[in-house]
Order: sequence, then structure tokens, then C-alpha cells
Amino acid sequence: MSNAKPKVIYHCVNCDAQFPKWLGQCSSCGKWGTLEEEVAMVGATNAKAVAIPSAKTLQLADIVAQAEDRFSSGISEMDRVLGGGFVAGSLVLLGGDPGVGKSTLTGQVCAGIAARGAGVVYVSGEESARQVKMRFDRLGMHSDAVAFSSETTVEAIISALKATSPALAVIDSIQTIASLDVQQEPGSITQVRACTVKLLQAAKETGTAVILIGHVTKDGAVAGPRTLEHLVDVVLYLEGDQSSGYRLLRGVKNRFGSTSEVGVFAMNEKGLSEVSNPSRIFLPTERHSSPGSALTVVLEGVRPFIVEIQALVSRTQFGYPKRTVSGMDLNRVQLLLAVLERRAGIAISAYDVFVNVVGGYKIKEPAADMAVAAAIASAYKNSAIRNDAVVWGEVGLAGEIRRVPHEDRRKKEAEQLGFQVLEIEQGKSLTEVLGGMF
Repeated sequence: MSNAKPKVIYHCVNCDAQFPKWLGQCSSCGKWGTLEEEVAMVGATNAKAVAIPSAKTLQLADIVAQAEDRFSSGISEMDRVLGGGFVAGSLVLLGGDPGVGKSTLTGQVCAGIAARGAGVVYVSGEESARQVKMRFDRLGMHSDAVAFSSETTVEAIISALKATSPALAVIDSIQTIASLDVQQEPGSITQVRACTVKLLQAAKETGTAVILIGHVTKDGAVAGPRTLEHLVDVVLYLEGDQSSGYRLLRGVKNRFGSTSEVGVFAMNEKGLSEVSNPSRIFLPTERHSSPGSALTVVLEGVRPFIVEIQALVSRTQFGYPKRTVSGMDLNRVQLLLAVLERRAGIAISAYDVFVNVVGGYKIKEPAADMAVAAAIASAYKNSAIRNDAVVWGEVGLAGEIRRVPHEDRRKKEAEQLGFQVLEIEQGKSLTEVLGGMF
């Protein structure tokens, strides 16, 4: 006999959160009317003991590791992030904000692979065949060998993949397809997870590399909070401000390679073009010494490139000074302003300060502290720094300059482009370093 006891639980069809009682609004995602009742069997056991065989184990030393079967995407910047190209049978999640260029990038990949004679299937639940064809033609991509489908049922898509076994399949997007085994609407957490699991199994069976395009939600996650990242083999994010002309392709998870590489692209009328030397897109062709400008070398993963930081200081016209920052954290700049005033003797509290990272780039590491402080001090003193000088370093609250990771990479990048690195001796204070610049 079974001593199982039924237990009623309620789960949200939008975010899959579970609750012991019904609620009108899900406290996890904030949606109304999304809780559904489920009956779970608690404490289900058999009267007779069932013999369960023990799991078999292998010694790692006895396992022969084989190199992954890879093929190139046709785009070297993407191959860099993938770790050498697509792995056959892998599931790749490509996320990004709407309009950032996800469909453009995957379209270029499809056209490049199909041009080499490999099978490619493009599945779109958002665009018609005519719209996709027009986009391929507008961007100058060869679409003759790309197979297209507007199917939105995952079982039918998998059947087509098993019948044709293409090298690459693109699902645009994972939020538009649905499984017949799930009752929720397409785009719900349950549907997205179920479809992803089935596509993962199909990719392993057919050896087809599958790209899932996923839209980013308001909190920055793809299709919900960490819904798909643990299921797929590779997670890529295409980032970039639509007002700027560049895009960054980051790998945040890669079971077949490193996540420290970043691909850089420039957006133009022909789609996304590769940028082999990212430093040049953030620097003007001709540089002139001017107050309030400083150069630094930042790292995206392990890839260095040079950016320009500009600052403007003017006496405030109001009771409280204004602080406007573009391209980096405002709180970080306010911290540096406090250190400049308290440790370096620069009376900045009566001035409005504006800081901008040229080119729309966003700095996320403290290695740029020294360059920001130098740009602000240069603007305050109305004295220019040499136009061929590059500086980096983290500024501490005591006014000390700290070393930053991968200084050898930064120095090599600066010297290759003809810049002079301002070496900061160990133990020097912010006051001493700034005093030697002007």
C-alpha cells in the first residue's frame, strides 16, 4: 500500500515560483492572476522495498578525452568568444536588448556557414519568410542556401532537425515557440524551460549546434531570472547603446572555452562588421592636448583597449554643485571627487563636474580611477596632460595609488599604438602623481 498524501501547492505560470496557498498577485514577479493549483504526492513510498542498483562510477584517469568537433562561425570575433567556433551538438543562448543586433549577427553567421556548403536552418516566430529574406538582402547576406521555417511548435522544429541534421539551427526567439506538452502561453517560464530542454536533447542527438535568441527582461535576465543559463552550454550577451556605433559580444558561460574573451563589432548599414583593433574606435584620428582629457587602458575580459576620459569643471550657479557622469558609475566619481578634495587639496566642492567616457563606452573597473582623477584635476587647473600619455591605477580612500591586474597587457597595448605609459612608482600618493603630470 502507499502512504502518499496529496498536498495542494500553487505555482506561478510566469516565474514558476511556488506558494502553499493561493494569492491574487505573485509576490515573486508581481503578476496578477498567474497562480495555478497543483496536487503533489508527499511521502509516497511502497510497502515492499525495491532494490535500486547502485550507480556506476568511472575513474577520470581511465577516460580518454577527445577534442571537441568544432566548426567556424565565419566571424573571427565570434569565434574568439566561443573559444574557436561552434561545438557540434551544443546549445548556445544569445541574449540582448531589443534592437541591439541579435538577429543581424545570427543572420550573418547563417549566411557565412551556408556559403561553405553546410546545412543551416533559420526558425523565426517573430518575422515572416518575406521579412527575413528582405533583411538578408538589405544586409548583403547570401541567403540562397539557408532553409527557413516559421514553425512555432518545438516538436515540429525538432522533427525537422532530425530529418535534415543541419550544422546550425537558429531559433528566433525562444520566447515565441511552445511545446504541446505544456498548457501555458509561449514566453512563460514553464514553456521556455520545456522548449529549451527538448532542443538541448535534439542538439545532442543530431549533432546540430543550436542558437537560441532570447530577449532580456527589465532586470537584465534572459527570459526571466536565471531561467535558461544553467540548461545551455554557452551563454552570450550582445551589448551596446543603440546611439553608439559599436557592440560588445560577451561570453558569461562557456562549457567549451574561456569566458574572458570579448568580441567587438561596429554597426553600419551592412550589419555588424568586426573590429580587430578596438582602441581605434574610441580614439580620434588626431589628438591635441587640451585640459580635462586623459587616456587609460581598460580590459574587457583579457582584451585591452584605450579609451579617452573627458572632464569639465565650472563654478556652480546653484546652492549644490552638479555631478553629471556618462560612461561610468556616478558613485565612483563622487568618491574620487572626495579623495581629490581631502587628500590632494583640490577644492572641488564649489564646482560643477561633468565626466564623460568618449565613444559611449561604459567603464566597469576601478583601474580607470587615476585617469578620471587626472582628467578632473586637469580641467580644474586648466592645464593639459600630454596627448601621448596613458595612465591607470586604482585610487584608495587614503589617496594611495594601487596596482591593477594585467598591467603587462595594458602596457603592451599602449606601446603598440605609440603611447607613453606614465609609470607610477609603488607607494606614491595621488598628490605626488598629479604633481608630476602638470
